[in-house]
Amino acid sequence: MLSRTAENLFWIGRYMERAETMARLLEVGARIALMPSAGHGYRNEWDSLLQASGTADGFAAKYGDPVQRNIESYLFFDRDNPSSVASCLDKARENARIVRTALTTQVWDALNTAFQEMRQLERKARSELELTHLTEWTMRHAAMMRGSIDATLLRNDGYDFLGLGYALERADNTARLMDVKYYVLLPRVDFVGSGLDNYQWQTLLRALSAHRAFHWAYGGDITARKIADFLILNPQCPRSIVTATGQALEHLERLARGYGTSTDAQVQARVLRAKLADTSVEDIFDEGLHEFLSRFVREVGTLTSTIQDAYLSGGAR
Repeated sequence: MLSRTAENLFWIGRYMERAETMARLLEVGARIALMPSAGHGYRNEWDSLLQASGTADGFAAKYGDPVQRNIESYLFFDRDNPSSVASCLDKARENARIVRTALTTQVWDALNTAFQEMRQLERKARSELELTHLTEWTMRHAAMMRGSIDATLLRNDGYDFLGLGYALERADNTARLMDVKYYVLLPRVDFVGSGLDNYQWQTLLRALSAHRAFHWAYGGDITARKIADFLILNPQCPRSIVTATGQALEHLERLARGYGTSTDAQVQARVLRAKLADTSVEDIFDEGLHEFLSRFVREVGTLTSTIQDAYLSGGAR
């Protein structure tokens, strides 16, 4: 496969997963904003979303103060924000158009339908669009896209580059979503273990569509350690960091076998996966959850750069 084609496919996966994450971030903010204020934290819940998504500087330059309606628009519709849902769908579709012959009709239709419906949403008055409708719409189309990929694509190197993009983006985004909760939403250390703390953890689980799965896996009370174990270290959780990292490694190993050679990307992915396998939830909290998550995001960034050097040099974004 040409490196440019591989890069187009890789970024389709990343952009589709990123669009879904922006919707889930907005759902976190909307749910937590329904709670009465429990104190003045380091940041309000809406500013926290900008910080976690890495879009705070761009938002501040355009809008200034973090007003809820402006943040909703910036994270969903604003094409000045390269990570907004609309921007991600635009870029995913453009990458897909370039490699149209590498995709099945069902995959293209799933993505193109989302793109066309986004255009229709943009023509409506913002006051007519409820945030809940927008987030549910995004997650529904993201699920349709993944389903069409799993059901119809040949398991070749194109499938692996698509899956690799999805897996790396999901690992990164799960870490960022957790960081919203633990580092920026909880107002003070003395709120740990309180009703506010537990409500916010439940909100995070619901935003990740993992609330019922968590209770099936653990039962009993919701605690920070249980949720950290579930979302970071539990391979049964489909959105956990260890699951996404393992999927990325699987795709890289398939590529190595298919091309008959291994690269530094496979080595780094094996090391990252092995480190997670040797980590306990106690190790994570001893290091500090925010510190652990920040380090992991950096390591995913390093792995992505290595994959770019090893396989992707077409210049697509």
